[in-house]
Amino acid sequence: MSFHLHPVTRRRWVFKHFHHPIVGPLTLNYESLTLPADPDQRLSVYTAEAGSSSEEALQLLAAWIRQPETSHGQDPDH
Repeated sequence: MSFHLHPVTRRRWVFKHFHHPIVGPLTLNYESLTLPADPDQRLSVYTAEAGSSSEEALQLLAAWIRQPETSHGQDPDH
């Protein structure tokens, strides 16, 4: 996909603060982007600063949700 064919306009950029029940406080960069051809649609993007405790917390959550589930103590291979 070529992004120069689909122009995006930045609407706003701010820091947002969250408290996650498992990893605690998070400070994330938030951007809201719109397509000039359709201003009613928005793309919201949240990112953490590289090397920050918020980035580490997001990596921990990402690893946690990738863990395979076992059902009621049964061997997951059977």
